[in-house]
Amino acid sequence: MNQDHYPVHGVGLGLRRAMIRPLADHPAKQVNFWEVAPENWMGVGGKLGKVFREYTEQFPLICHGLSLSIGGPSPLDEAFLQRLKRFIKAHDIRCYSEHLSYCSDDGHLYDLLPIPFTEDAVHYVAGRIKRVQDILGQRVAMENVSYYAAPGKEMDEIEFLNAVLEEADCNLLLDVNNIYVNSINHRYNAQEFLKKLPAKRINYIHIAGHSEEAEDLVVDTHGADVIDPVWALLDKAYQQFGVIPTLLERDFNIPPIKELMTEVDIIHAAQLRWKDQGNDHHLQHG
Repeated sequence: MNQDHYPVHGVGLGLRRAMIRPLADHPAKQVNFWEVAPENWMGVGGKLGKVFREYTEQFPLICHGLSLSIGGPSPLDEAFLQRLKRFIKAHDIRCYSEHLSYCSDDGHLYDLLPIPFTEDAVHYVAGRIKRVQDILGQRVAMENVSYYAAPGKEMDEIEFLNAVLEEADCNLLLDVNNIYVNSINHRYNAQEFLKKLPAKRINYIHIAGHSEEAEDLVVDTHGADVIDPVWALLDKAYQQFGVIPTLLERDFNIPPIKELMTEVDIIHAAQLRWKDQGNDHHLQHG
């Protein structure tokens, strides 16, 4: 895959306010790009706003939204989208992504709920994504989400996801942990799911930890270390699609920066390994 079409390169980390002070003491030199939730930083001024501006001037930044509720029944918050557009421009944000789910109906529910896997829902969601793209003047990336029930299901998750991406003509934020979580909870083959994804639409990858509630129930939490089967799935993604920019998510139980960097280093090592393998392949066939 041609690396030029990706908005960022290398390994990223989600920037949380709790990290700001520890990062001042221990700069994370291995991090190539940062991701923020725009809702947490829009309109922030004072000392924190100054620190944020320093980050946006020094590093490539991408935005991962929390509140768009693309599958929700309420009208799109177009006033928010106009503010977001200004924020993206002001900070030279490289990419904006959101969850393929919904989180509001007359007020925020503070949880990501599954959109029914139906043809009607495909058309509804794709229409809303197109409207978002029109307002922002750019393509957005939708993230495959973890879900724990599939109400009104008429098609498989992969069919629904691909149909939305195609009809909306948007990009994909590929979350490998969510694929693993769903593969356990809904008993499907994670590698087969990966194979059916459209490579040309992938903007970047998320990887994170989760919690195991029972043998057949895994919950996506972003509050623990990444486990070996999820690292293996990232490897499979690189094997299939080539090296894609990858971001480590950690939302709580955040360890010291030095510990967090060990997982960032694992991603760097995997990327280097697959880049080398790709170079060897080109040399053999050159």
